[in-house]
Amino acid sequence: MKKTNRFLLTTSLFLLAFAVQGQTVKVTVTNQERQQRQQIVEVKAYEVFSKLGIAPSSKNIVVTNALGQEVPYQLTYDGFLLIDAAVRPCGEAVYNITKGTPQEMKTFVCGRQYPERVDDIAWENDRTAYRIYGPALQRSGERAFGVDVWVKNTPDLVVEQRYATELAHHDEIQQLIKQGKQQEAKQVEIATTYHFDHGYGLDCYKVGPSLGCGAPAVMADGKLVLPYCYKDFKILDNGPLRFTVELTYNPTVINGETVVEHRIISLDKGSNFNKMILWYEGMTKQCDIAAGVVVHQEDTQTIATARDYVAYADPTDNPQAQNFQIYVAALFPQGIDETKTMWDETPQNGIAGHVVGVWKNYVENQRLTYYFGSAWSKNDVTTFDEWKMRIENHLNALHSPLTVSVN
Repeated sequence: MKKTNRFLLTTSLFLLAFAVQGQTVKVTVTNQERQQRQQIVEVKAYEVFSKLGIAPSSKNIVVTNALGQEVPYQLTYDGFLLIDAAVRPCGEAVYNITKGTPQEMKTFVCGRQYPERVDDIAWENDRTAYRIYGPALQRSGERAFGVDVWVKNTPDLVVEQRYATELAHHDEIQQLIKQGKQQEAKQVEIATTYHFDHGYGLDCYKVGPSLGCGAPAVMADGKLVLPYCYKDFKILDNGPLRFTVELTYNPTVINGETVVEHRIISLDKGSNFNKMILWYEGMTKQCDIAAGVVVHQEDTQTIATARDYVAYADPTDNPQAQNFQIYVAALFPQGIDETKTMWDETPQNGIAGHVVGVWKNYVENQRLTYYFGSAWSKNDVTTFDEWKMRIENHLNALHSPLTVSVN
């Protein structure tokens, strides 16, 4: 090959490599509604990576906003690139994606299993925290079935510290009790337990043998067959913008059939609501499925039902002392056959009943999608009327999603 041709070829390859190196992918997020939108948007990761000419599993990308500032992103288990988008009414926001090493990102959402606390799985975002109960608790015989809520009034992640502080002082409290030092034990408990508010929230939501906040249940003879604790789990996403966990529950005999329940739960930064994907195996007959929230005896009036949601203002585990409310709800954006309140014939454990949505004539392996969530009157939603507005806004956002284009 002549030296001139070799030089031209080398130069061309260099320029091509430089062009690819400097390539920018533009993601445009459009808001067609007349109100401000702030939410996590999903971009198909392969579209971005193919345009950049890099492997889909690569994390060497940088996402910037219109000001040139880096913004956090996340690659999910199911092939999406998540961006925390803010878009003005009837406007659009542009994000630029290039190759590069991103700055360290702040984590807004995370969770894990806590084997040191009877296999709880707890997760949180910048608004609130949740937990579900595991095999170790079931082996103990304690009956706690549904989803628990931990309220918070800080965007910081606090669950890890709450567990660590409480568990670190458990033995000390028990030792003081054995020594007859009841008052000292009480003071240590008050100072360290996550059942008291130390300025950033607490656990004061009663679950017990109920759906808690948003759990599902098969219906048999018009009654809820409550799920027990999960059997197996797999954390699929763990921040910084989304937490996702897949759960398989212990087999339950219902109407003579051994039924296995599966759930995929995800929570995004900035959202009051978890997404639930639900399905069952082992059914040869159609049946009804319900999902909703527990209603406690201390307040059986502050309930709201609509065609696509159920909501309740929970009075907490000690209404007179706490003097605040926990707002809970289950949302059904894809439709529901019926919403109703189911009162227990023999109320116990403080449980008066449940307010639920019901899917009728469920078929095995059919995937149901709904949302469940909460808010605290001492944080971002101060009244039940505000909570209903928050629910409506979330449903409207689901029905009219932000649109995303990749160029």
